[in-house]
Amino acid sequence: MPNHSRLEPLGQVDLAFSDWRPLRHVEDPLHKDLSAVARVGDSLFLACDETASIERLRRIGDGRFGEHRHFALDGLVDLPAGPEGEMDIEGLCAVDGFLWIVGSHALKRSKPKRAESDADDALRRMEQVDREPNRHFLGRIPLIEEAPGLWMPTRSDGRRQATWARFGKRSSALTDWVAGDPHLGPFLTIPAKENGFDVEGLAVRGDRIWLGLRGPVLRGHAVVLDLEITEKTPGQLKARRTAGERRYRKHLLDTRGLGIRDMCFDGDDLLLLVGPTMSLEGPAFVLRWRDAVHDDVSGVIAPDRIETVVELPYRLHADHPEGIDHWPEAGPGALLVIYDAPAPERTDPDAFTVRADLIGPRRPKAGSRAKRVAALAS
Repeated sequence: MPNHSRLEPLGQVDLAFSDWRPLRHVEDPLHKDLSAVARVGDSLFLACDETASIERLRRIGDGRFGEHRHFALDGLVDLPAGPEGEMDIEGLCAVDGFLWIVGSHALKRSKPKRAESDADDALRRMEQVDREPNRHFLGRIPLIEEAPGLWMPTRSDGRRQATWARFGKRSSALTDWVAGDPHLGPFLTIPAKENGFDVEGLAVRGDRIWLGLRGPVLRGHAVVLDLEITEKTPGQLKARRTAGERRYRKHLLDTRGLGIRDMCFDGDDLLLLVGPTMSLEGPAFVLRWRDAVHDDVSGVIAPDRIETVVELPYRLHADHPEGIDHWPEAGPGALLVIYDAPAPERTDPDAFTVRADLIGPRRPKAGSRAKRVAALAS
């Protein structure tokens, strides 16, 4: 994995949320539990993995985003566990007038809560593994422009309808498609954060969607599923058969044991946010999978096609990178990075504000040849 790191910190963006204490089932404030991000125009869509909703912030000047609006997804899609069932949204992608959304599709083991129970009770709690139906969502919602640059999700807009892959209380299309896979099938019964099947990255181009897995990681290789989606039945998405009997291509990338936390396209390359899998703490990186869009067969990607773009700052028990998206105002190649468990100095609890990072190409040093050439050119 060649190290071609070319990005550096450029600053921060304030993200101001409203007081959403009425969401009593959410353990942490929204701004402390962000799991996905997508930008379109002046609208920034974010998700918290404990809710069944999408949050929208609007550019309000001085590089800040606020005017928080909360969109409950049970009014836009049919959720088998209703509005209170968490969707564990881990991927967002705004493209071609739609907001794509993917849940983790992961099982969940109960926490021991040792501080609240004795050793035997804590052990019994950890026997319980739940399948939460709302987590198995994969679909798209139309976006309509309320005002210039301000986009709103809607269930329908003329012929454009909210559509999703089949999912229900006992099964879902995606897990059914991979159930017989020799690499992935055995991990479907293993909970998330234990190297079980766990979707966290999402990228879309045309009728192809790429799903990046936090787990399983196989011999140090992360997995990306590549599907061609069609709407054969109104309101329902289905993947075409692209690899013999399979409805997906499977790409393995040597990430040195790290799982995928988010993805976004940069031209024909795919940028991968990778970090510790399971419940581990450790460094995170943005990698570049060169010419990913032209990989149309399953296989292991040649290591020399995976480059390190940047290593992100690492802190124990804080600032876990969860999402990336392009930020053109900061220059070509600039990225916004959002974090779960933000460090205290990154937040303003009274204003429900958290600061996301901007990273971008290294600027030429004063007096450098590049700067002198630019001055002459002007």
